[in-house]
Amino acid sequence: MVAVMEKLAKKRKVSDLKEGDAVDDIFFVKFKKGVSPYVNGFAFELTLSDNSGKNIEYKYWGGRDENKVRAIYDSLKPDSVVHVQGKVSAYRGKLQLATNEPAIIEALQEGFYDNADFVKPSRKDPDRMYSELLKAISAVENPGLKKLLSGIFQDKDIERRFKTQPGAIEIHHGWTGGLLQHTLEVLSYCRTSAENYPQLDKDLLTAGALLHDIGKLEELTVTTRIKGTKKGQLAGHLILGTIYVSRKCEEYGLDADTQDKLLHIIISHHGKLEYGSPKEPMFPEAIVVYYADELSAKITEVIEFVADSKADTEDDFMYHKRYGKNILLK
Repeated sequence: MVAVMEKLAKKRKVSDLKEGDAVDDIFFVKFKKGVSPYVNGFAFELTLSDNSGKNIEYKYWGGRDENKVRAIYDSLKPDSVVHVQGKVSAYRGKLQLATNEPAIIEALQEGFYDNADFVKPSRKDPDRMYSELLKAISAVENPGLKKLLSGIFQDKDIERRFKTQPGAIEIHHGWTGGLLQHTLEVLSYCRTSAENYPQLDKDLLTAGALLHDIGKLEELTVTTRIKGTKKGQLAGHLILGTIYVSRKCEEYGLDADTQDKLLHIIISHHGKLEYGSPKEPMFPEAIVVYYADELSAKITEVIEFVADSKADTEDDFMYHKRYGKNILLK
């Protein structure tokens, strides 16, 4: 491999590539498919992506030296950032980027690219959002919940991680700071519910909103893309969040009744057993957090779907696989 001696900048997003384009750019490797023979030698396939959220299938057409092609393939790991020279063509109705020798594909070492080219940047200012979160905590009147929330969110490590953590891999808020944005949206919906229903416990709603997804700090990790951790895959953020908050409740001495209610909100915030909640919401504040979470996630998902689909079609509608129906784009 030829060593790369200077930082490479991203030139064009995957979403902007067109048939016939010559490419000399950087991408990250999302998936790999093994080496196989073809009439003129050996080839392999990858799926490449960047922070546009779009993917492009990639084909490396190598020569007859199988060991050389396998060495290139083995050097390209999932999540690797790669420098690719090639050309875009249409294959079976989809765009495909291909490299033919002597053009290259090579893995870049960390530091020779900008991570922001591969994970979507924050939509809102993280410092301002975190200040809004701390302001919400300062308004909490329940002394036990205020002590708990202050202890958690004034921790500098939690602050650093919360400001950068995405809200999900791709369905909603899949960008830097997405978890913080989603959390504040849930808080806003909870506050509106408290205004409409004064009998609701506002402090419990605030705590539930701010802590409902805190397990995502352990469930998700960011490299050149957002992906699940091993712990996240095995347990999930509802369980991880419940364990974390339970420990903090004991540490800060939260009374047993409030602790039980707060943990139930976290456990039940997916609403239904088939959606991953071990328990369904069993009291008003838990129901509010569930629907607030749903509103933030679903509205964001559809808004992102409409924006992405408008770039792909001039039709009035686009079929949404998860919803199983057409979505109006105009």
